[in-house]
Amino acid sequence: MKFMVVLEKAENNWAAYCPDILGCIATGRTPEETMKRYKSALKIHLQGLQEDGLPTPEPTARAVLVEL
Repeated sequence: MKFMVVLEKAENNWAAYCPDILGCIATGRTPEETMKRYKSALKIHLQGLQEDGLPTPEPTARAVLVEL
């Protein structure tokens, strides 16, 4: 399963989230650290949904680059 993850630069760090997975975010000092943390958080989040008998969200978000 592949989910689109948004990686954003904040003032003093980076943040990552997936529009398809509400409530699962991660932050870090670098994009690489942030993505490593997000992958770990996502795994734990999806395991928690499964343990609670809740469905795994379907990946539906897509990204498109727009050139101006």
